[in-house]
Amino acid sequence: MVMAKDNLPELKRRNRTMSVADVLAGVLDPVLKKRGFASRDIIAHWSVMAPKPYDEVAIPDKLSWPRGERSAEGAMLVLRCVPGHALAISHEGDKIAAAINLYFGFVLVGSVRLSAEAFTPGSSKKDEVPFQPSQSVKAKVGAQVAEIENDDLREALRTLGHALSSRSEQKGG
Repeated sequence: MVMAKDNLPELKRRNRTMSVADVLAGVLDPVLKKRGFASRDIIAHWSVMAPKPYDEVAIPDKLSWPRGERSAEGAMLVLRCVPGHALAISHEGDKIAAAINLYFGFVLVGSVRLSAEAFTPGSSKKDEVPFQPSQSVKAKVGAQVAEIENDDLREALRTLGHALSSRSEQKGG
């Protein structure tokens, strides 16, 4: 299907910087709504609201409300979990639901169920190798901050200089 140029929506220009989360909100929200989430809060703040160790071994997959209106009993939260933790999560479902409801201040989750799909934690984490500036960068930054009398300020500016040099070296400049 080819859309005519006249049918394209006009994009509103914003003369300000925007975070990636704000830009992606329009793309993610319809997908999350299909999964039963009214907002990104339960996913974005999962590590804060879920009790330990479930914040690291499980992730929300879907929120299913009973047919009809939203009831006072809350929705069923479907979690994806790391294999080997399913039994513990199935037994601790009430504890997880209570922690989520406490976070929100109202009954959002009435029960917790497990998804058949497994969760692999850390798949999005990258191992960061700390940047080690070259001797020439150390000498250049050291010379620029040498005259600063305050030790804490001098060290902070030295760290900033090394970080900025790492960014410019990674970009190829």
